[in-house]
Amino acid sequence: MNPGINASIALIGVPMDLGADRRGVDMGPSAIRCAGVEERLTELGYAVYDLGDIAVRRAKRYKALPQTNLKYLYQVVRINEKLCDRIVRETAKGRFPLVIGGDHSIAIGTLAGIGRSRRNPGVIWYDAHGDVNTARTSPSGNIHGMALAASLGFGHPALTSIGGFGPKVKPEHTVLIGIRSLDPGERVFLKQLGITVFTMHNIDRMGMSKVMEQAMDIVTSGTDGVHLSLDLDGLDPLEAPGVGTPVPGGISLRETSLAMEILSDAGVVTSAEFVEVNPTLDTVNRTAKAAVDLIASLMGEKIM
Repeated sequence: MNPGINASIALIGVPMDLGADRRGVDMGPSAIRCAGVEERLTELGYAVYDLGDIAVRRAKRYKALPQTNLKYLYQVVRINEKLCDRIVRETAKGRFPLVIGGDHSIAIGTLAGIGRSRRNPGVIWYDAHGDVNTARTSPSGNIHGMALAASLGFGHPALTSIGGFGPKVKPEHTVLIGIRSLDPGERVFLKQLGITVFTMHNIDRMGMSKVMEQAMDIVTSGTDGVHLSLDLDGLDPLEAPGVGTPVPGGISLRETSLAMEILSDAGVVTSAEFVEVNPTLDTVNRTAKAAVDLIASLMGEKIM
């Protein structure tokens, strides 16, 4: 992706940690800003409109709702509705929505906004986890592990109806990359829907270039834009330690940079989010800096 003369980016922070088990990920947007995301993008020629953070009211304590184990359900819904509306407004202005989080439950709002702006988006879900649990299959009740399922139209109606419609994306236009931790119900779900999943086994055997080539064939076939949803725990925790749910044996930073460079060269990504940076678990903001490096690569930064 190369910036045009009027290329502009809407930077939207969502300091949400209600969808996750561990506190601290609400500071992710601040960490990414401190790591210089706006400066890097400005150097690439973009006009960056930092819209600040969507206000997230601190929940005092989780109380189980009748007939569901979903934690902070209505607080999560409220924030995602706000995010959806923000995405719709910014895309109407012709800006590239770049969302920084925050836990991965915010993807529900991002994809709702994208779905109201585009008829048929493709999705690359770059993550160690599938995030296709529902209340019925989730061991924890954490909504950040349900974001993709909700966007596909499965789960609690309050989640699937965010934005006033659903589903937001189609299984045949969705690809998961970097997967190495799935709950039993998620394996069944992904197989039943026929969603393409590139596990670490696939990446090791095929190489990242081939994986991205096949992924792009899927997410660009019959779609009118591609959304990248990148969870920093997709990277190996040795290189991205500041995440709440690290899984060993992940993708290297260099492999992920290559993936971003391939997407940039293809010019297919029309929106993106980078989530799950947790500064309280990080070392000298290393994970946020990795996020900024990857954002820059996605948006066209080159060595030469």
